[in-house]
Amino acid sequence: MNVLLTGATGFVGRRLVDCLLNKTSVDLTAAVRSHSVPEHVPCVMVDDLDWDTDWSAALRNQQVVVHAAGRAHIMKDLASDPLAEYRRINVGGTLNLARQAAKAGIRRFVFISTIGVNGNINTCPFTEDDLPNPVEPYAQSKWEAEQGLWDIQKATGMELVVLRPPLAYGYNAPGNFGNLIRWVEKGIPLPFGAIHNQRSLVALDNLVDLITLCINHPAAANQTFLVSDGHDLSTTELLIGVASTMGKPSRLLPIPAGVLMLCARFLGKKALAQRLLGSLQVDISKSRTLLGWEPPVSVKEGLQRCFDKKNN
Repeated sequence: MNVLLTGATGFVGRRLVDCLLNKTSVDLTAAVRSHSVPEHVPCVMVDDLDWDTDWSAALRNQQVVVHAAGRAHIMKDLASDPLAEYRRINVGGTLNLARQAAKAGIRRFVFISTIGVNGNINTCPFTEDDLPNPVEPYAQSKWEAEQGLWDIQKATGMELVVLRPPLAYGYNAPGNFGNLIRWVEKGIPLPFGAIHNQRSLVALDNLVDLITLCINHPAAANQTFLVSDGHDLSTTELLIGVASTMGKPSRLLPIPAGVLMLCARFLGKKALAQRLLGSLQVDISKSRTLLGWEPPVSVKEGLQRCFDKKNN
């Protein structure tokens, strides 16, 4: 099966490249803007991901597109209009690729979205059937892309699979998880010793495993799936686990979550505080029942792989 992967140089894409290269049934091509992928991976160069990128050369002779490229959540966004920039790449770029893919006869389009489409906090686990409630520009752009993709699917018959992962962690993880690791590694006392929230996370290898399954599983066609490790953690438990894996003490101060939230609001850090203090759980029952999928990597093993340079 001929598979075109976008975003091959990203956090998820690099591991996905390694996984797909080990699949004898997959003939992989990576669409890249640079040559920073392994030399043994066939590559095709493309321009910036936007409304008018020409994908004709990349799509030639392909059967499946896995679209992992996009403008990711940026902690300190310097764009004058972040939503417009997210829309240009995540909406315009995605739908332009999908339209050309359908015209080129691509059989299936796998889109990596975000759990942020459902929302960024909950009191009961999200499911695929919940009404979308994107709060931030990144999630809004992914939701708009999803809607446009379903319109293309209905008009052309090209199969669509949408995956909505929560925070993914692994070796050299970016964003909030990378920051947590650096805080623990430096031995900085953290005020998160009394946080009783519940967060669903996904180990990079678990996410890649489900993406790989969705490339060709018959039951995945025209479905949306949520993904996680299947074992939720509080922020306190996560930090203790990270510290233990690193062989370092967990210097956590038992400050009540309410006090931390008040301080965060005063400092203009409410969104960050919600990610650290609030709950966000996902229900992966559909992935389990419809696809027969189980996360192959435990949380403990996933954390260990964050620091295992030999296997990354």
